[in-house]
Amino acid sequence: MAAISVFLITRNEAERLPQTLAALRWADEIVVVDSGSTDRTVEIAREAGAATYHRHWDGYGPQKAYAEGLCRYDWLLNVDADEVVTPALAEEIIRAAQGEPGAFRVRILNVYPGDNAPRPFANDYNVVRFYHRSVGRYRDHPLFDRVDTDVPARSLTAPIHHFPLISLHHFVEKENAYSSFAAKAAKTRRRWPLLLRLPAEMPFAFLKFYILRRHITGGWKGFMFALTAAFARTLRIAKMLEGQTTKK
Repeated sequence: MAAISVFLITRNEAERLPQTLAALRWADEIVVVDSGSTDRTVEIAREAGAATYHRHWDGYGPQKAYAEGLCRYDWLLNVDADEVVTPALAEEIIRAAQGEPGAFRVRILNVYPGDNAPRPFANDYNVVRFYHRSVGRYRDHPLFDRVDTDVPARSLTAPIHHFPLISLHHFVEKENAYSSFAAKAAKTRRRWPLLLRLPAEMPFAFLKFYILRRHITGGWKGFMFALTAAFARTLRIAKMLEGQTTKK
């Protein structure tokens, strides 16, 4: 049986981390890289048997690439601290690891606050999360934490359930913080394209989340998710413009 390492990056995830780790008991190794939690995150990880490390935060890609390098085994699965690997997906991953080295896409489906499962017909993300070290690696980018692969990626059927929100209040705080980080980490853009994009970003982003990613099937929670996410995308552009004005 091929051994599998699972790695996570964390900061102040004491509320959601226990269910994430409980769903990973089948893994041969769990690596947690924390960036300065002030709650019980590190203690919870150690109690679950995870190998825990600290690294100063400088972006999503660098943090995951560092965690990736700490893993002992060649088959790697990355999950976030607010995600739960379903039992069906765990079985698929274990079977896939018995084959040739490859890379596999996994569907990441959002679960709204107070719900236990994704909305009907959820269609959020489908990204490479399970891969062999010989064919894939995390790119060293502060925002776009994606796996670069040397082979075409195949798709697994079962999903990861993503619990990104504790409440709507938490969602707004989270998106506000992320938009600030994204605006600072983004490449310098010319001012006039940002000004043109600003009024169009909100409606187009809303349609993307509400229709294309099917939050329309999520009732009022789906509407608020799409609206808040679209506002955050617009806020990122506004903060980029604000940063240019401040520099001047």
